[in-house]
Amino acid sequence: MYFKYLFIFCVLFSITANSQFLEHDKNFRAADSLLTEASFSVHKDNYFLTGVPLNTDINRQSADVKYQVSFKQRLSSKPLLGGFFPYIMYTQEAFWDIYASSKPFSEINFNPGIAIVRPFYIKGGRLTYGTISFEHESNGRDSIYSKTWNMLAFSLKSQLSPRWTVGLRGWIPIVDKEDNPDLTKYVGYGEASATYQITPGRWSADIVFRKGSGLLNYGSLQTQVNWKPYQNQNYYLTLQWFVGYTESLIDYNKHTSMLRLGFVIKPENMSIF
Repeated sequence: MYFKYLFIFCVLFSITANSQFLEHDKNFRAADSLLTEASFSVHKDNYFLTGVPLNTDINRQSADVKYQVSFKQRLSSKPLLGGFFPYIMYTQEAFWDIYASSKPFSEINFNPGIAIVRPFYIKGGRLTYGTISFEHESNGRDSIYSKTWNMLAFSLKSQLSPRWTVGLRGWIPIVDKEDNPDLTKYVGYGEASATYQITPGRWSADIVFRKGSGLLNYGSLQTQVNWKPYQNQNYYLTLQWFVGYTESLIDYNKHTSMLRLGFVIKPENMSIF
């Protein structure tokens, strides 16, 4: 009789222990997806693009160069309470009127921030990053040319399959109503993104849709097709199309449509958002 109960207890304990081990192993493997990347790494896409407008005349003033530098630093190799990893990140995007006579920079946007990232697996073993971040974005100017806002953002990024990666991001905007009374209407409250590997390791496509506060207006759409010329290198040739509002802060309330060609360096692993 006692051996019977002892046997049942051992079976139940084995199942429970194995379940806990598998859950621990899944968490370990999820965390390892961040730890295999260098602590200092690419954050968003780093790119250098040049192009022309599609909704106005093409001339020396309307054609431009757009480039972006973006990186992040993981502050700890061990997770904090709740399995979160702390990060600081920085992105700088510039619009350069390189074809004009004096070749001025028409706008530079600065975007520093801090974040905590929680890697985990959802049903089907799909790697997912949950992120909470606080960010500042401004153009570094003063007086009437100052455009600035802050956000508390929440995002989920998930690799649904070897070809599809999707993301949802929402934020609570914090805006100075005196300097930028209607900025919130244009930056909106969230965005959705997707990446599809057309030919894994060679061709991919990205799309980012940002929703403004209006029912149909004030949003933006950015799409790009990327081609990787060398599989052992981490840069791509890319064709990017942006249409909508808030491509740059200085012209946040002006509708633009720009087609640009250039090269991009992407994060080696799935980006955190």
